Amino acid sequence: MTMKTAGIHHITAFVTDAQRNVDFYAGVLGLRLVKKTINFDAPEVYHLYFGNEMGSPGTAITFFPWAGSRRGRIGGGQVGYTVYAVPPGSFDFWQERLRKLNVPFTPVERFGETYIRFADPDGLGIEMVEREQGTPSRWSFGGVPADKAIKGFGGAVLNSIAPDKTRHLLEHVMGLELVAEEGDLARYRAAGDIGNIIDINRVPVGWGIGGAGTVHHIAWRAKDEEDHRSWREHVLSNGYKVTPVIDRQYFNAVYFREEGGILFEIASDTPGFDYDEPFESLGEKLMLPEWLEARRDEVARGLPPIEVRVLEEDAR
Repeated sequence: MTMKTAGIHHITAFVTDAQRNVDFYAGVLGLRLVKKTINFDAPEVYHLYFGNEMGSPGTAITFFPWAGSRRGRIGGGQVGYTVYAVPPGSFDFWQERLRKLNVPFTPVERFGETYIRFADPDGLGIEMVEREQGTPSRWSFGGVPADKAIKGFGGAVLNSIAPDKTRHLLEHVMGLELVAEEGDLARYRAAGDIGNIIDINRVPVGWGIGGAGTVHHIAWRAKDEEDHRSWREHVLSNGYKVTPVIDRQYFNAVYFREEGGILFEIASDTPGFDYDEPFESLGEKLMLPEWLEARRDEVARGLPPIEVRVLEEDAR
């Protein structure tokens, strides 16, 4: 059976401070907080989702902010860089903005493209690249106008401890196409127009250490619930150990760890983040799964207060 994912659905990472996380991804990067919920497996921890105006598949970066958690180290078995796509001609804006907000960055080149490379406050590796592809964001916030706003993911850089095995998976199971090789990297392209470019090391790298400032997993897109079930059977038939389907409220999920050490998820595009709150107020209320509603007051008391706020530098 031939199957092809459209690309990245979401990427999930560990951080330490919830308000600092909001200030960076909403305040600095101008993304919309589209969902404020909890880690279903650890209700004392937020699960925060940021993306375009809808948190559309291919735009959503999500976080587990855990105060006092250990610092991780980026390495093998992880996503090395999360790549964001911005509109052509917006680099001058973003470089000026990062300078104004005291976010150090470095220009890097690969595969004929220029990237702005920087890190979030916990050390998570981030890159920006100008891309024609991808629907423009309609969201503006603080100092980021919609015409300069992040469209969503440009893709990701993967760090594999066994790159030949990860590359085989990308090409022959996930349906990505090998499009180029350069130095120590290989480039793959998925079928969609956002979150579709994946660069991976060609030489094995040593293990990273999970913790704050590292990616927990990368999720790939399935069209809907029926397609999602087909993906689970497809991955199983290729010899991988896959979890049962898990209802994550806004998408269905299955997980498996590929042989290069990276935790993969396959997530359905449906039902989406407007499943339980209207578009106009996405991310404003703490949303809980039905089985936790009876404990809402207890859960809320255990979470630090957060707010989406315009940075002082943008309010002047």
